[in-house]
Amino acid sequence: MKRALVLILVWIHLLAVGAPSAAPGLPHSALFGSDYVGIEDWARANRFQISWLTRNQELKLIRGGTALLLAVDSRRISYNGINVWLAEPVSLHNGSAQIATVDIATVLNALLYPTKNPASRRIKTISLDPGHGGKDPGNQVNRQQEKNYNLLLARELRTQLLKAGFKVTLTRENDSFIELPTRPELAKRSGADLFLSLHFNAVRGAGGAAVAGAEVYCMTPAKTSSTNARGEGSSSGSYPGNRSDPKNLLLGYHVQRSLVSRLGMEDRGVRRARFAVLRTAEMPAILIEGGFMTNPIESKKIYNPAYRRQLAQAIVNGVVSYKRIME
Repeated sequence: MKRALVLILVWIHLLAVGAPSAAPGLPHSALFGSDYVGIEDWARANRFQISWLTRNQELKLIRGGTALLLAVDSRRISYNGINVWLAEPVSLHNGSAQIATVDIATVLNALLYPTKNPASRRIKTISLDPGHGGKDPGNQVNRQQEKNYNLLLARELRTQLLKAGFKVTLTRENDSFIELPTRPELAKRSGADLFLSLHFNAVRGAGGAAVAGAEVYCMTPAKTSSTNARGEGSSSGSYPGNRSDPKNLLLGYHVQRSLVSRLGMEDRGVRRARFAVLRTAEMPAILIEGGFMTNPIESKKIYNPAYRRQLAQAIVNGVVSYKRIME
């Protein structure tokens, strides 16, 4: 009886920490305050062929049409050619490459084994959030203000999503200031199934003009570090946005893949941040950075209506790919 009680308590504890459920039956190690499993153990359990491209530095995992590239001491992996940022870096421990179980749960399993929505839960309504507005111009490059192009992109994206059969709401219809926490709340009130916050990037200082490409942010998993420099929000606990961690990642991946493949944009990857608009979103949510206003080539495209139509179409294609998988 006592043994049974102990086993039950252990099982409850493991469910609470969430680690072994991401890699059941595999040996676990505590590294740097996080729970890890051996990549080779995980690969064999999931029928991947594994090889070192550079011993103790870079690994390649192959299964059918799926290819994973991982590098020791790096948080960036390549999944079928698209960069995705992990919550914790890949580590080398006693000669064995290790990956954090939080990344198995919120990245690898999210991409390989997505949990589909119930048949009654269709993805119908999408909330578009044109970043900034009103007294908040966002990035400013010469006389160009980000807020204007975010709204123009949102309007174009709405047109194309409607043609694709979705219902669409906008958190702002004009040049108005909306508090950040209010934006996901507006999405909730509209019954949105997805939340897309639209932005354009900028880098100041020496070398900033050379930086280009697309990046998509999703919510940082609880108790892990973000990839953005500002690091908004506390890492000590979870937020409502963490309830959709695997779906956030999957949505971000499909949008990023579409931006890179259809527009030929430089792949800056699917990244993690606790942006205010992601923290309290109660539906799968991402923040899209559709290029750099400080890059002279990319900025000309951003200011061009024809290119924004292409950008919107790429986002629609990513959303549709996600929808097909989830339904």
